[in-house]
Amino acid sequence: MPELNWIGKSQVVNHAEEVPFRLLRKEPDSSEGATDSGNMILHGDNLEALKGLLPYYRSRVKLVFIDPPYNTGNEGWSYNDRMNAPKLKKWFGKVVGSEGEDLSRHDKWLCMMYPRLELLRDLLSEVIQRINFRS
Repeated sequence: MPELNWIGKSQVVNHAEEVPFRLLRKEPDSSEGATDSGNMILHGDNLEALKGLLPYYRSRVKLVFIDPPYNTGNEGWSYNDRMNAPKLKKWFGKVVGSEGEDLSRHDKWLCMMYPRLELLRDLLSEVIQRINFRS
C-alpha cells in the first residue's frame, strides 16, 4: 500500500502520546441549558483538547467532522493559517528542524496535523476505525 512520507514524520508519529493530559473543567458562567446534555464547547489548544477528551470518549465517537487549516499562508481572513503562533514555531523548530523557515511548507503542516488526526482516530468507535483506518 502506498505511504505518505515527509520531513519530520518519524518525529511526530508518536507525538500524541507525549501530549500531557489537561483536566477539562466546566465553566458554569459560559454554560447554557441542561447541565447533563452532554454537549461541550472546548476552548484552547485543539491538540490538548483532543487529548483531554480521550478519558471520557475513547472509542465512543461515531463521527468526526473537522475543518483543518488549509496551509495557504493567509493571515488576512478569520482563520490565520500561517502557523506562526509562537508555540507552534517553537515546536516546529524542535520536531521538523530548521530546513528553511517557511512555515507554509507542507511537511510542517503535515507534522502539525498528524498527532491531531491520531487522537481523533482514538476517539472513534472501534467499528468505525476498522472501516476507515488501517492499523
